[in-house]
Amino acid sequence: QVQLVESGGGLVQAGGSLRLSCVASERTFNTYPMGWFRQAPGKQREFVAAIGWSGSRSYYADSVKGRFTISRDNAKNTVYLQMNSLKPEDTAIYYCAAEKLRYGAVTTEQISYDSWGQGTQVTVNS
Repeated sequence: QVQLVESGGGLVQAGGSLRLSCVASERTFNTYPMGWFRQAPGKQREFVAAIGWSGSRSYYADSVKGRFTISRDNAKNTVYLQMNSLKPEDTAIYYCAAEKLRYGAVTTEQISYDSWGQGTQVTVNS
């Protein structure tokens, strides 16, 4: 499994922006599709965004499409989530995750991910 550490969460006003980072310990990071998920209080964890191992493909939940951008820098073993036009309903703990299979097809399904970070809190005030 890949060890993952998220950072960049915080408190922001509605309409503001944050950039989350997730650093991986694995030297073969550049072979794993990566995803971001979030869990709001009292709700199940849900998919936010995912990116292929090469960075050429990305997918987004409808709720964040056009506002969030996922990217990766394989030279730095890091995946990012740029979040713009934040809304109070974006408040959640955000987790990054690595898929089980190297060179796998990028997926939105949580069951396909087996390495998870500890999460970073994002709070958006109205």
